[in-house]
Amino acid sequence: MAKITYIEHGGTEHVVDVANGLTVMEGARDNGIPGIEADCGGACACSTCHVYVHPDWVGKLPPKEDMEEDMLDFAYEPNPERSRLTCQLKVSDALDGLVVQMPEKQI
Repeated sequence: MAKITYIEHGGTEHVVDVANGLTVMEGARDNGIPGIEADCGGACACSTCHVYVHPDWVGKLPPKEDMEEDMLDFAYEPNPERSRLTCQLKVSDALDGLVVQMPEKQI
């Protein structure tokens, strides 16, 4: 189980426990957190689960695979360093304390 902080674009924080094996996107969806739409349901076929990872976490996450890199091209204002798709981040104990911020909107 990992405690993940989701920060809405306006600054509202949601701190939730997400079970290992789920994705960061599923943690947001299952806890009703606004700002992560996940239109494709986690198939990495859209960019509506885009977030900005807190700078302290950028180097701690697994690298982006090619499909995620390609889909981030369609995200709203992607940041080359900090943008990730939450459907591609599998929750484990190693993600305990992860902080992500939602963009102003999802495309």
